[in-house]
This record gives sequence, C-alpha cells and structure tokens, in this order.
Amino acid sequence: MKLPNLFTDPSRLRTFKVGDTIFKAGDPGNEMFIVDEGEVDIVINGTVVETVGPEHFFGELALIDEAPRSADAVARTDCKLAALDQRQFTFLVDEIPFFALRVMKVLADRLRRADRASK
Repeated sequence: MKLPNLFTDPSRLRTFKVGDTIFKAGDPGNEMFIVDEGEVDIVINGTVVETVGPEHFFGELALIDEAPRSADAVARTDCKLAALDQRQFTFLVDEIPFFALRVMKVLADRLRRADRASK
C-alpha cells in the first residue's frame, strides 16, 4: 500500500532503531502504522508470526475492535513508520474504498495463516 501523501509529511513519520519496541501485547491501541522504510516483526509469545515491510501495515486490529494489542511489534531493522490514529483511519475507510478492502484482505490473510498454523 503506497503511503498517501497526507502521511508522508516528515512530521508524521516516526523512526525506530533495530530492536526498538513499537508496542507490546496488552498496550492500548490508539494508532496503526504503515511501513515507509525498513521491516517490523510482529511477535506473539516470543515467536515472530509476521514480518511487515515497506508499504504494508500493522496495528489496525486495535483500531477496529478497540481492544488492547494482541502482539508485540519490534523493529527488525531501522525503520520509518507513518502512524494513523482512529480519526485518520476512519477517514481513509470512509473515503477510500480500496483502503478498506486492503485492510480486510490483510486481516483475512492473517486469519487464514493462523488457522493453517493451528492445524
């Protein structure tokens, strides 16, 4: 997912160094992230379940269900991330149908992978 110009403003980008924790399981989820540069590991119970790279996103589940984070997110490499809060997320879902479809596809893919892994 190419970052919309709205979120590539340098003041909106956050930088993390390799090994930095972006969030931990149980933290409140008030934003999601789109990777501009680098890679982020999504970790559940000490196991990397996914590595998210440029133009992909993570952390959206907490904005959808307003529950605490279900995983840790750790910078696998130095990275730049665009953070989207609830208001920005809702705007994109309302105004850009492709964004909403992309979020649903990613959630479906993750659910299918988790289902296969549990068998």
